[in-house]
Amino acid sequence: MTMQNDKLIRMANQMADFFRSQPGSDAAKGVAAHINDYWTYQMRRDFLDLLSRGAEGADPLVVQAGAYIDIPDSGAPGAARDEGAARGDGADS
Repeated sequence: MTMQNDKLIRMANQMADFFRSQPGSDAAKGVAAHINDYWTYQMRRDFLDLLSRGAEGADPLVVQAGAYIDIPDSGAPGAARDEGAARGDGADS
């Protein structure tokens, strides 16, 4: 495992520890939501690739969270929506 991969797993495991401690929450969805909100497109792609290859050292909760991680069609989330808004052809027009 490369150092970058090790960092991704370590950060995700720390999230799992945090969300596991939150009563009444779906911890796997919490981990995934945090990753979706704060990790870059490339980080998410690399992380899901790690999970698909077994993700040595990953907390089982992290593995479960993989099912909820979003990967946009491109590296620029919302790009198509933003372009439409710039042209004035959004739904509010």
